[in-house]
Amino acid sequence: MKRAWKITRRGNSFGPLTGAPFDVPAFLAQPLVARLATDGPVVRPVWYLWEDESFWVFTGPWSRLPDRLSRNPVFELVVDICDPGTGLTRQVVASGQGRTVAFDTERARRKLVRYLGPDESRWDARFTLGESTAASGALWARLVPDVLRVADLSFTPSAAMTGGVVAHD
Repeated sequence: MKRAWKITRRGNSFGPLTGAPFDVPAFLAQPLVARLATDGPVVRPVWYLWEDESFWVFTGPWSRLPDRLSRNPVFELVVDICDPGTGLTRQVVASGQGRTVAFDTERARRKLVRYLGPDESRWDARFTLGESTAASGALWARLVPDVLRVADLSFTPSAAMTGGVVAHD
């Protein structure tokens, strides 16, 4: 069984992400933390939204990301999980170019619901969306991958990791 796939954008689309070792859109729809690398190199953890075959990340004047993307739009982004107890290990590594675009409140709401739940009244005040959000200089970093490297590196965990007993000679 092939455990890793390289999917290259053709024209404006990847097309259906079929044939990969797992359901890539479903994996990317989970509220996972990604690591975004830009020139420098600089690596930062980010919440993201996978939509329109792009990764969407909040940014603005509080961050150096807009300047970094302006100087050099190349990025790599990793979304992965590794559960030693079950052996589930999957990853998507994206590389491409990014740029900043105007803030879209409805897109922001879709992203935050993934991480914070649907009841906005329960969200931390830092995540309140409204007119002041765009006025604060908030932007989107739209990270458009040219290549997705998808791998399922899952393994059978040892008995020690699953709470089982390991026999000794």
